[in-house]
Amino acid sequence: MDPLLAGDLAAFPELLQATRDYATRLLLGINERAVARDPGTLSPAPLPFDGVGAAGALALFGERWAPGFSGSAGPRYLGFVTGGATPAALAGDWLTGTLDQNGSNRSGSSSADLEDETVGWLRDMFHLGQDFTGTFVSGATMSNTVGLAIGREWLGEQLGVEVARQGVGALGPVTVLSGTPHSSVVKALSMLGIGRDALRLVPTLDGREAVDVAALASVLDELGGRPAIVVANAGTVNTVDFDDLRAIASLRSRYPFWLHVDAAFGAFAALSPSHSHLVDGLDLADSVCVDLHKWLNVPYDSAVQFTRRRDLQVRVFQNAAAYLGDPGPNPDHVHLTPENSRRLRALAAWFTLAAYGVDGHREIVVRDISAAQLLGERLAAMPGVELLSPVRLNVVCFTFSGDVGRAVQAIAESGEAFLTPTVYRGVPALRAAFSNWRTSREDVERVVEVLRKHLV
Repeated sequence: MDPLLAGDLAAFPELLQATRDYATRLLLGINERAVARDPGTLSPAPLPFDGVGAAGALALFGERWAPGFSGSAGPRYLGFVTGGATPAALAGDWLTGTLDQNGSNRSGSSSADLEDETVGWLRDMFHLGQDFTGTFVSGATMSNTVGLAIGREWLGEQLGVEVARQGVGALGPVTVLSGTPHSSVVKALSMLGIGRDALRLVPTLDGREAVDVAALASVLDELGGRPAIVVANAGTVNTVDFDDLRAIASLRSRYPFWLHVDAAFGAFAALSPSHSHLVDGLDLADSVCVDLHKWLNVPYDSAVQFTRRRDLQVRVFQNAAAYLGDPGPNPDHVHLTPENSRRLRALAAWFTLAAYGVDGHREIVVRDISAAQLLGERLAAMPGVELLSPVRLNVVCFTFSGDVGRAVQAIAESGEAFLTPTVYRGVPALRAAFSNWRTSREDVERVVEVLRKHLV
């Protein structure tokens, strides 16, 4: 054995303790760590031929790379839609690496059963029916891709072709309808061979990002009975608007379409008593996307996809190899997603759900919504600042009379907060997204103070 490797094996307990101590220092200081960093430009180091051992690598990371890492795990990182990692989720993630299970199959390990149990918990938490099955994937993009791939196979079923065997060309023209689709949906259409041009934007309600259901019905009527895919939104990125899922689903009595719901973070509205009505009808979808490294607060990367048609899912993703065997009634996960080898992402989610339950995660969701509402109130009272939409859930979208790009940079350079820029209805804007388990009212007030300084 290499001497450095042998030495690390002998010192394994001490190495893990040193890593634990270093991680603890990072986490205890996260509230005061700069939320965003300008890492500058580091020239790549040459490939090391003589290593420095694990302790040396830890020291080298702390010196060379850690100073440039953001405080994205902390309470005032409001860019994108980024959660943190609850203590239990972090423990589960550490054990994920420790046990290093390949979650692709059911041979010789109970890890696949743990994933099934976790998916069942999530299904129940989001009030989906028992006919939904699900699988862990890397994020919302892959969850949307899997859901739309199953929808593509469903189109073939309606038209008498098997896309998984004959190819997407056998379908002929495909129509995908949506009001305000996330960019990952468009990316998925490209990857699936359906094509970006297959997406047809349907008019939205006046002043809203929610689709006009009457307009959707009109477009479906134009298709003359040809099956389509409808992508509904349960929480748009800019304003967290929700399509009327129940009304859209009711159109299937007249028109044939696969209903995919992008509920990447909006699904968590189900946990808030005051907002659960926003996801009414989610259980009527054919496939659903939920991103877990957002509001479930598990480490990157983690998402789940749900569908009613596991048979079609297996048809798309089956890995036909002699050593894998037939999928059978309880297929290995290798037959359900684009990945073959895959880490046991479910373990971090299992840990945080087991540790805090629905009630604990409900408290996080409700507190984050309250934080977003408070920021919205503070911004509405600032001269020159305009809220571009109501604060419907956990995102505050606003603009002001100054330079948005310069403000984003100045806010980041302050180290106090991080927001991302956007454009809403042609207006340059900023958005603050609350999804971290640590965020408090005090954090909101700190963000307000830095915004007062830079929104001029």
